[in-house]
Amino acid sequence: MDKVNPQRKLPQILKREICAQSRLFTIESIDLRFSNGVETQWERLKGSSRGAVLIVPMLDEDTVLLIREYAAGVERYELALPKGKIDRGESIVDAANRELMEEVGYGAHQLTHLDSVTIAPGYLGHTTHIVVGEDLYEKRLVGDEPEEIEVIPWKLSDLSALLAHEEMTEARSIAALFMVRERQQK
Repeated sequence: MDKVNPQRKLPQILKREICAQSRLFTIESIDLRFSNGVETQWERLKGSSRGAVLIVPMLDEDTVLLIREYAAGVERYELALPKGKIDRGESIVDAANRELMEEVGYGAHQLTHLDSVTIAPGYLGHTTHIVVGEDLYEKRLVGDEPEEIEVIPWKLSDLSALLAHEEMTEARSIAALFMVRERQQK
């Protein structure tokens, strides 16, 4: 197995430039020089420095609450875990509890930050913080969703059936479910 080289020198950033910007996205062009002298230009979607949260709401030790909502990127409804951006001045766990109340109609007495992950780090600068919500209580906050979100309880012990579902393709949710299942089995 190859060893990771922690001493590897990062490329030098020669120039940064915003190519395009919308309400949600900033596309940035970056001119780089690698340690071997090669210069190149990359583009990336620049994310918020605060990142986002993805919550695994556990109704009991084996029941997770999923949501089914429209996903514009794939133009269909998708089963996933509740998620959302971290607002300015908000902690990871505060954002997780707020999103949980807005999207699922529950709050959590116990919130545990499990890990932080990226998706497509070659061109997307975005971090998602995975939080487990336990000891749930009913509480709904008004969110920014255009329609009511369907909440679907699912047994974590039946994860293989969930993964076979055509609407369950969101990689962060899948990774988080495996993390929580492994945590539950310890």
